[in-house]
Amino acid sequence: MAENMSLAIDPRSGFCRSNSTFYSKRHTIPLPKNHSLDVTTFISSRAHHGQIAFIDATTSRHLTFSELWKSVDSVSTCLSDMGIRKGHVVLLLSPNSIFFPIVCLSVMSLGAIITTTNPLNTAGEIGKQIADSKPVLAFTVSQLLPKLAGSAIPIVLLDDHVNSDAGGAKIVTTLHQMTKTEPSGSRVRDRVTQDDTATLLYSSGTTGASKGVVSSHRNLIAMVQTVINRFSLEVGERFICTVPMFHIYGLVAFATGLLASGSTVIVLSKFEMHDMLSTIENYRATYLPLVPPILVAMVNSADQIRKKYDTSSLHSALSGGAPLSREVIEGFLEKYPNVKILQGYGLTESTGIGASTDSLEESRRYGTAGLLSPSMEAKVVDPESGKALTVNQTGELWLKGPSVMKGYFSNPKATTSTLDPKGWLRTGDLCYIDKDGFIFIVDRLKELIKYKGYQVPPAELEALLLTHPEILDAAVIPFPDKLVGQFPMAYVVRKPGSNILETDIMEFVAKQVAPYKRIRKVALVASIPKNPSGKILRKDLIKLATSKL
Repeated sequence: MAENMSLAIDPRSGFCRSNSTFYSKRHTIPLPKNHSLDVTTFISSRAHHGQIAFIDATTSRHLTFSELWKSVDSVSTCLSDMGIRKGHVVLLLSPNSIFFPIVCLSVMSLGAIITTTNPLNTAGEIGKQIADSKPVLAFTVSQLLPKLAGSAIPIVLLDDHVNSDAGGAKIVTTLHQMTKTEPSGSRVRDRVTQDDTATLLYSSGTTGASKGVVSSHRNLIAMVQTVINRFSLEVGERFICTVPMFHIYGLVAFATGLLASGSTVIVLSKFEMHDMLSTIENYRATYLPLVPPILVAMVNSADQIRKKYDTSSLHSALSGGAPLSREVIEGFLEKYPNVKILQGYGLTESTGIGASTDSLEESRRYGTAGLLSPSMEAKVVDPESGKALTVNQTGELWLKGPSVMKGYFSNPKATTSTLDPKGWLRTGDLCYIDKDGFIFIVDRLKELIKYKGYQVPPAELEALLLTHPEILDAAVIPFPDKLVGQFPMAYVVRKPGSNILETDIMEFVAKQVAPYKRIRKVALVASIPKNPSGKILRKDLIKLATSKL
């Protein structure tokens, strides 16, 4: 904030009139001064008294900090011997595992670039990412080998059993073999700086084709510092990793960042409610990261959960992906009175950082995404005029700070439409910032429904539908119409035993909104499609609705 000292900043909202910028009210975290620093070295050099880094929830296998760093050294040596150099891309295709972090940290320590992909993706989707990012090596598990069958990339297996249907895959070694190698002090290492690229993650593509997000070592270091400072962690904290490690939050927080604090991360290879709850009980977990749908499920099944599992060790639930409503927050606190809810907002493009609520009191600003993260600046910009707005005015959220990406990989057009020349990231989220500096995301800019020129935010109608006692879940999409352009259509999941009709749902909404916001079509469905972080996949629903036209 030093350079901001001369600016007149309102201490309550963080808003500065002279440049229409909101500044973070959190304490600034200085970045390391050493320019020649990679994120692996930064994490490994942090002092702490932690013993166990990772626990595999399925096999109970433990990985101590000393074992982890020795493995990283050994794998880096092998990669260097294989000719992996700064700027080379390495693909990691794997479910969550205690080996995922070893691969990421080793690759990044050499200045090479890690690109991850969702194990649920099809071979075709993975092929597209390979064609775009051109990896020179891939790490995967034998079960997923068929998804790489069409590529000629050399493969390192994370497990030791090769299926007979390896499909002609070119397997060069296993991770187990690599970790047995004696680390070499004389390995070839290029000089890595904070500006060099560390990760290439493909954004979920909820707004069109998937794009490679280029993040630097500085971006990751800023994210790691934010995570550690946010939780002021004591040794002995145990996080359950329910988040996919191929996702920005999973990769930077759980696979790498939390190591710097000496905390233990308990890894679930896939998410299942029973596994998560029994893991909390067996390993006395203290922090539970989750997405809103899991939180809602924990509220709805609280009585059964209490009978079957001991969750008394938990003290914090961390929610991300979408803001939580008053009903969900208070419902959760009533059922789990000793657990506080903290929320986070971020994008792949901002290395998972943007805003957060860091106390229960802050989370009780219902519907907020939180206060700006440390060192983050924001503008709220009118999408039509491009004018920067002030407190309590709604526009597109722009972010600027040390965790904002370098750009999209080999895509200058997408980069210039998302990053302005001064480094402002256009998030595509409509929001307002209140008089106390809390950000409220109203909707995705590109998802607004245009009814006769009026703008209708789907999230507002979804929040309203969820207040109906017989509605379990809902999603609202634009439905094309010759007369009005688009009108709101709702997909609704009824609670078990409910017989509510489509017309009842439309009437329920009509009584509470302006005529142009009324829902004019309803489809009753068994579930709402969502991505791993809990965001509604509106594209899929729009396709479903319009395929019948």
